[in-house]
Amino acid sequence: MNEYKNIPGVPDFTAVEFLPRRSACCLLIPVINEGARILAELDRARAAGVPELADILICDGGSTDGSMEAAGLAARGVNGLLTKTGAGRQGAQLRMGIYYALERGYEGVLTIDGNNKDSIESVPLFLEKLGEGFDLVQGSRFIKGGRAVNTPTSRWLAVRLVHAPLISLAARHWFTDTTNAYRAYSRAYLTHPEVQPLREIFAGYELLAYLSVRATQLGLKACEVPVERAYPKAEPTPTKIKGLRGNSNLLRILFAALAGKYAPKQ
Repeated sequence: MNEYKNIPGVPDFTAVEFLPRRSACCLLIPVINEGARILAELDRARAAGVPELADILICDGGSTDGSMEAAGLAARGVNGLLTKTGAGRQGAQLRMGIYYALERGYEGVLTIDGNNKDSIESVPLFLEKLGEGFDLVQGSRFIKGGRAVNTPTSRWLAVRLVHAPLISLAARHWFTDTTNAYRAYSRAYLTHPEVQPLREIFAGYELLAYLSVRATQLGLKACEVPVERAYPKAEPTPTKIKGLRGNSNLLRILFAALAGKYAPKQ
């Protein structure tokens, strides 16, 4: 196990490498106490051959439910486990993963939620677009070939009528599924001097909103690929955005991104 401490813009974390780097791209999966959901997602990934296409790196925020047991992860084809020990929420987990991915030399970085809602089998679509020279590849359930399964009405309305139009306005590029964290980024995008994703301002959902708009603002290439996002029919919606406080915070971040507040200071 390696320890990473006092790196500017990166939370302290530990890294356990189950396998050496094997692919040109990696798949970051941020989790915290996802239990059986993340294990089921990893089983689906292994069945689809994802570990042979992209190195899977779990970005754990400090799970205590036993799902991050090393032997179980390694048996499911996970390449490495990063565990955040410093401050921050989802944005800090992603910064930890991005830093590790860039240090390890990956040319592309994919991200996906760890709650088993997304079609992890769609990884080849993202890799294909990265190979074609796209810098931001956004997964969408709302374009041809995508599927939105059991999407809560409130969530559908919020994405389609509020979030996507405003993010698209800021990006000057039309996106249809902007809250979806199933994406891919090129190394050129993440290391662009006018992007700088490794900043402590990105503690929660700010980084996802920022990376949605910044690529096309800088003239980089962006596109969408079809994915499936399926919510459980008879279970509580698996989400970290809950209640009035969670949704008002998301709106605050959205308008900050629209106003350009996350762009690096010149």
